[in-house]
Amino acid sequence: MEHQLFKNKKITIMGLGLHGGGVGAAKFFCEQGADVLVTDLKTKKQLGKSLDKLKKYKVRYRLGEHNKEDFINTDLVIKNPAVPLSSPYLKIARDNNIEVDSDVNLFFKLCKVPIIGVTGTKGKSTVATLIYEFLKTEYKNTILAGNIGVSPLELLDKIKPDNKVVLELSSFELEDLEKSPHIAVITAIYPDHLDRYNSMEEYIESKKLIFKYQDQNDYLILNYDDQIIRSFKNQTQSKIYFFSTKEKQNGCYLEGNKIIFNNDLVCDTADFQLAGKHNISNALAALTVAKILGIENEKIKKIIRKFKGVANRQELIAVKRGVKYINDTTATMPDAVIQALKTFRGGGIILIAGGQNKGLRYKDLAGEIIKTVNKIVLLPGTASEEIKKELAELKSSVEIIPVSSMEEAVLKSSQIAKTGDIVLLSPGAASFNLFKNEFDRGDQFGKYVRKL
Repeated sequence: MEHQLFKNKKITIMGLGLHGGGVGAAKFFCEQGADVLVTDLKTKKQLGKSLDKLKKYKVRYRLGEHNKEDFINTDLVIKNPAVPLSSPYLKIARDNNIEVDSDVNLFFKLCKVPIIGVTGTKGKSTVATLIYEFLKTEYKNTILAGNIGVSPLELLDKIKPDNKVVLELSSFELEDLEKSPHIAVITAIYPDHLDRYNSMEEYIESKKLIFKYQDQNDYLILNYDDQIIRSFKNQTQSKIYFFSTKEKQNGCYLEGNKIIFNNDLVCDTADFQLAGKHNISNALAALTVAKILGIENEKIKKIIRKFKGVANRQELIAVKRGVKYINDTTATMPDAVIQALKTFRGGGIILIAGGQNKGLRYKDLAGEIIKTVNKIVLLPGTASEEIKKELAELKSSVEIIPVSSMEEAVLKSSQIAKTGDIVLLSPGAASFNLFKNEFDRGDQFGKYVRKL
């Protein structure tokens, strides 16, 4: 990579954030010799951990506000994915002929090797991580980045010609792309982010952006069991592979307990550490990529047997006095909670849920709660009010325990749990107001569980 590409250029990074992407972008441009300004509506106190990671770098800051001059007196604006394209500050930049880009799109422009991209409402972290683990058995220097707290720009200098790159891509990140990954995977689509998108149709269109620039030399891996995703097959020139837990298709599918790729037995579900039918689907998606890239079955089996999942996703934190404590904080929508409840059905479930609504509906979740949950502990927020309302309309007898903090939620759950029960944090809602983000919510859950 050209090390002087951004030397002495003025770079405005809009949105440092708390997930690591903004930090990685700032580090990249500083190391390139650029004059970096970070602007964020959050305060110094709110951004504390992110700012600590940039202490050794020469960065100018404008925090708690934006100033239009920062979008005019610059050579390039790098927007955080959470910043909508309609931002008036981005309009100021464009009106003044200032280039606006994102760290992920810039990475696509500068990366010299083919990229494997994974998107979907749920499952993308598990699938991306599993692909990464499979590929590492053959390509030791495989890189994993994207919507998992690592800016891919940080890793550019580490990429060699024979490396593989796996990126987890959110719908927000896809909006900025001007190039598609060589291999694109779409895991599942459920209603989500309807506080940002005007409709479910608009949200679906954002997911389709992952294959917008693909051609006949590229691969598109689609979830056949998802009717919406299945319909994408006629909207691209790409080579199509499906994965399915229900039907034999071109690609990877389940036949009894056997996992088959194009008539070749790969492994058995008995080899799996991961729980839940949705995780079988996730594994099929990752296996499809592995087989396309020539990973041997024995290497795949070895990984499947030891892969226990990704942190914050149905993660067993501890067993205390015979009670399992499960962290599923990344379940930020009702459908994800329903999946978790189905995974752990059979045990006495005490569900910790609620928070802020993202424009989603909770009727189906309320129905599943009535079938599977003993008691529900509700964190404060608009989603919690919706859950209560839907449970009342269904004349639910499930006991509702309102709390004001995660500490109280864990304590009250532990007091009512009996041996053999499961305390499941699966909120079905956004985390803002009470927590810095969903990962802070999961961290707090883990901290208070360990203190019991």
